[in-house]
Amino acid sequence: MENLSIQQEVAQHLLQIKAIQLRPDEPFTWASGWYSPIYCDNRISLSFPEARTYIKNSLSAVIKAYFSDVDIIAGVATAGIAQGALVADYLDLPFCYVRPEPKKHGMGNQIEGSIQPGQKVVLIEDLISTGGSSLKAAEGLVNAGAKVLGMAAIFTYGFDISVQNFKNANIPFYALSNYDVLIDEAVKLNYISDSQLVTLQDWRLNPSEWRK
Repeated sequence: MENLSIQQEVAQHLLQIKAIQLRPDEPFTWASGWYSPIYCDNRISLSFPEARTYIKNSLSAVIKAYFSDVDIIAGVATAGIAQGALVADYLDLPFCYVRPEPKKHGMGNQIEGSIQPGQKVVLIEDLISTGGSSLKAAEGLVNAGAKVLGMAAIFTYGFDISVQNFKNANIPFYALSNYDVLIDEAVKLNYISDSQLVTLQDWRLNPSEWRK
């Protein structure tokens, strides 16, 4: 049996359950307007106990390894809520979730749940693209008086802009898997052809302008 890394194993899980779909010949359109040969919806992992448990255990291991003094787990709304709750339960820690911006109605809350000034928080996110919404959530926690230790995510596209955004915010983040590993696994598992591989590599070089 091949000894897979966590990055490889997570990538294989996401491909096998179709949480990540690769369509180099029929690109998706993202909300940003970008055309993309890849679409990622890690919420699908919640429907598959084996993948769900592996992801939960791996995210928990990241937190224990890098953020051992954490007081509370916060899920980034909406896709990070369920993942964060699973991790908080596994680690026996308090949980809250946070929106990128306050609600426009009711109490106008940005954070749902109980959080105290000075508490050390780790954010859980399902996917990092530019990092914008994740960092807005982190800012909301800081405004509430919390100390954000960092973020753990299931998957990142590894865009330079996301790396720079997190660096500028001085927030470390760790992703269980990334685009380069995913593409390698997709080739090994025969999910894509050689010509599709070239397309996927081209997109990664300049995603905002690809096929415009």
